[in-house]
Amino acid sequence: MLFALLCTDKPGALQLRLDTRPDHIAYLNDLNAKGILKIAGPFLGEDGKPTGSLVIVKAETIEEAGAIAEADPYAKAGLFANVEIKAYNWVFNNPEA
Repeated sequence: MLFALLCTDKPGALQLRLDTRPDHIAYLNDLNAKGILKIAGPFLGEDGKPTGSLVIVKAETIEEAGAIAEADPYAKAGLFANVEIKAYNWVFNNPEA
């Protein structure tokens, strides 16, 4: 099953995001190598700077998806004000369909 991790950055936390980005990218690369990561990228504000993240992962349960979200270096660093996890059905342009 797929889950969307909808992550919203804390206000004024851009520098924390930038400082933590190398560890975050390494984490996502590891998830990708394991076949867990499906889609990832930042939400952008009107100024074009990141304001959050969308990460779609494959997991057996919402609890497993939550553990994936909590292990993200961004989450561990306290970047996110909120993380919402929703079951997701990839209908259009899914390369695995």
